[in-house]
Amino acid sequence: MITKQMNMNDILDMDDRIAEILTSYGLDCQNCSGAQSETLEEAAKGHGVVLEDLIEALNAVINE
Repeated sequence: MITKQMNMNDILDMDDRIAEILTSYGLDCQNCSGAQSETLEEAAKGHGVVLEDLIEALNAVINE
């Protein structure tokens, strides 16, 4: 389960489809050096993304 406290690189490593979901929300995390230290919550705030919607979309992918 993906949570807001998780590191972006850890999330990206969970499933190959995660990058596509993040990109659809305007987060190009796989090409960002900040992904090494940034949490999902920080990334969402920094890009004006509704955190709860993003978490729901990411968890839907890994729970398929």
